[in-house]
Amino acid sequence: MSEPVIIIKQGREKPIIQRHPWVFSGAIERIEGDPAPGAIITVRDSRGQFLARGYWNVRSQIQVRMLTWVDETIDAAWWRARLRAAATRRDLRLAAGRLVNAENDFLPGLIADYYGEYIVLQALTLHIDQHKTALAAQLAETLIALGRPVRGVYERSDVDVRGKEGLKAQSGVLWGEEPPPLIEFERDGLRRLVDVRHGHKTGYYLDQMTNHALLWRLSADLPAQSRILNTFCYTGAFGLGAAGQRINVDASRDALALAEQTHTLNGKDAGAEFVQADVFDYLREQATAGERFDAIVLDPPKFAHNAGQVDSAARGYKDINLNAFRCLKPGGWLLTFSCSGAITTDLFQKIVFGALADTDRQGQIVAHLDAAPDHPIALTFPEGSYLKGLLVRVV
Repeated sequence: MSEPVIIIKQGREKPIIQRHPWVFSGAIERIEGDPAPGAIITVRDSRGQFLARGYWNVRSQIQVRMLTWVDETIDAAWWRARLRAAATRRDLRLAAGRLVNAENDFLPGLIADYYGEYIVLQALTLHIDQHKTALAAQLAETLIALGRPVRGVYERSDVDVRGKEGLKAQSGVLWGEEPPPLIEFERDGLRRLVDVRHGHKTGYYLDQMTNHALLWRLSADLPAQSRILNTFCYTGAFGLGAAGQRINVDASRDALALAEQTHTLNGKDAGAEFVQADVFDYLREQATAGERFDAIVLDPPKFAHNAGQVDSAARGYKDINLNAFRCLKPGGWLLTFSCSGAITTDLFQKIVFGALADTDRQGQIVAHLDAAPDHPIALTFPEGSYLKGLLVRVV
């Protein structure tokens, strides 16, 4: 039986030619054949010329996700080669990191991180979900062949985006052993603890690793009695290697408990505080009370999950940045982030500017911050650039 074909409407083929990985339903002229949900499908232009090959899901607004722009067979050998290519682009000497970054590694719908001897896999789309057991085995075999031992692959496909693909949340062992309740790994000279079963994302914010180290370097040059406020702290990584007094604030008691455990593991208890509170309320209270800090980290969860939530998200970002600026000492540092893909870098900077303007203070952007190097962004896929941050000095 011949492979099903999708014909793209005349004039709508340019993004595909430019290797954007998504085809929306509105770009499709017709379907030839009867593709099963998740099936591999060939994409052709209105004249019948080959454009790409990807996988199909009629239930999703993104009906085709591209795998290749070369007329080649998508089989187990193809996947093995792509997974190996993604792995070899990483520094596998690191104790933990990202292995596969979905569309940005030209493997749409697949996220894979590793922590010590365990891999955590997220299947975000139907096709990846259908093949996740085989992919888990291939990921393990790939790392083992590259000299890194693997004891198990654990699934954390419990993200909301799966609902758009007609999928329910799932988690559990896909290959090898069950991971322990907490996995320990060491990066930048500090021991970390990660709960891959219940933690955020795949268990840890690996995308912020380089920004954690940035704050630690900045804190070394602050006065001996400096105060650092780490909000939305999760397991406290920004405060873990920082000097001075560190106040870690989060709404989750469980996250704070793991933060305390991690600080104790590293002998970093002295000067560390852990406060369970709503960050919005806490920042307002600190500003009203006249509390001042040498550095503040704002690393909130995603405020905008889609374009319809941008306005309310913008108000939220402005609120926390406004009160952070009010709480900073002259010369103080603000590390402020947004992980909302619907909030562009330009809009985020404007929001932070608006917050600063309302405080009648001056500030300088010293650096634009983004995800760690093992979270690359494909140039053909600007939507992959979700994490944006600013390092601002108040003067």
